Amino acid sequence: DGIYEPNISFGLPVLKAVRSATGMFLDVHLMIQHPGRYIRNFAESGADMITFHAETGGFPFRIIQAIRNEGKKAGIALNPGTPAKAVLPYLDDVDNILVMTVEPGFGGQSYLHDMDEKIRQIRAMIGKRPIHLQVDGGINSETAREAAAAGADLLVAGSYLFSAKDMQQAVQSLRIQEGAET
Repeated sequence: DGIYEPNISFGLPVLKAVRSATGMFLDVHLMIQHPGRYIRNFAESGADMITFHAETGGFPFRIIQAIRNEGKKAGIALNPGTPAKAVLPYLDDVDNILVMTVEPGFGGQSYLHDMDEKIRQIRAMIGKRPIHLQVDGGINSETAREAAAAGADLLVAGSYLFSAKDMQQAVQSLRIQEGAET
């Protein structure tokens, strides 16, 4: 939105266009102030899961409930400076926890390796709950393995894929096989 973080990226028109072109699951990560105001818009535009930042202000439980009321999966994201324990109150209410492994706002940043400990802590807090642990930022073939070893099971890769000479090969390099060495 240009306020929560300075970059303005994909919005509702792009989401609608993508939804009209695919039946794939659409995971929408809102990096905006006051996300609760826009939940219905993103749900109606085609989001299947809506993740918002804990740091955006407002009332996270209300935002989660608004997402649920739209029949969508709910996620909560944490910036690098936000401690892992910030997700504790929401563990029984979300489907996804997203750990930012860069400062949000711009692609092409390097993975913050000290976020591995936060990923491990959150994985332990999740326990047996059916919650995905996602990471976003600086993901490439090496950091994908690092994040997965720490406990992440969903990876968001942008610059690595879009700058690759062979995107299909780059995607394959991110796939982590169960039981494989990391």
